[in-house]
Amino acid sequence: MKTVAVIDYGMGNLHSVSKALEHVADANTRVIVTSDPEQILAADKAVLPGVGAIRDCMAEILRHGVDEVVREVVATRPLLGICVGMQVLLDHSEENGGVECLGLLPGDVKFFGKELRDSEGSRLKVPHMGWSPVSQVEPSHPLWLGVDDNARFYFVHSYYAHVASEAMVVGRSEYGLGFDVALGHENIFAVQFHPEKSAANGLQLLENYLKWKP
Repeated sequence: MKTVAVIDYGMGNLHSVSKALEHVADANTRVIVTSDPEQILAADKAVLPGVGAIRDCMAEILRHGVDEVVREVVATRPLLGICVGMQVLLDHSEENGGVECLGLLPGDVKFFGKELRDSEGSRLKVPHMGWSPVSQVEPSHPLWLGVDDNARFYFVHSYYAHVASEAMVVGRSEYGLGFDVALGHENIFAVQFHPEKSAANGLQLLENYLKWKP
């Protein structure tokens, strides 16, 4: 029996993420939601969700010791970061006046801006909320298996990732500007969008994650 641990540090769509994973898991895979470091480190894979302000997420991550647990996880097994759970893996975020993050992926989290406009000059609302196509920068990555290029995923965010190395970028999207929405590096795969809210495409990505062997 394989185990996937959804890391509970008090900030994330734990129920919807775990239910989506259970929906695509095979009979030999168990999904648990846990804050117990021993259970997380005993699992075959882990998922780091996150919603809300990054300052609050990082505060809870540090308070629960999840920072050290995540570092141990990515050293030996796969980790999937979702939404703010992706952003906290980077070095620094502009949100909340500036927040230092985990520094596992070189890059920064930036604000879309109050004057964000589309290609025709029309003002765009921030947060970016709704369905947007994702261009597969690395279409051969196993997590894109069965997912069409430019398939649409569901987003809710005011801040976006900009990584230091193009080699880590697996998917990109646009909302007034181009930004990195799927990152892959060694045992880490992380997405800005919410696969658990992205219907068939999101479920396919989660199923691919459960089968992924970096």
